[in-house]
Amino acid sequence: MDVVLLVISVLLITVVLLQSGKAESASNIMMGGNAELFAQRKERGSELFLSRMTLFLGLLFFIICLVLSLI
Repeated sequence: MDVVLLVISVLLITVVLLQSGKAESASNIMMGGNAELFAQRKERGSELFLSRMTLFLGLLFFIICLVLSLI
């Protein structure tokens, strides 16, 4: 079970790093200057796939951690 958790964590890190940034630059992240950060943007194609994969892997990681803590 520990090996499965390790594989899922590496996949989760990879998928998160593959996602595109929502802010235009690092200064906008620090200063909060991006007004369109929380705008309603539809995810399409690969963005939608990566977003759903992140959600799935995150939930799977959380559930496995809970199961391992109860054992």
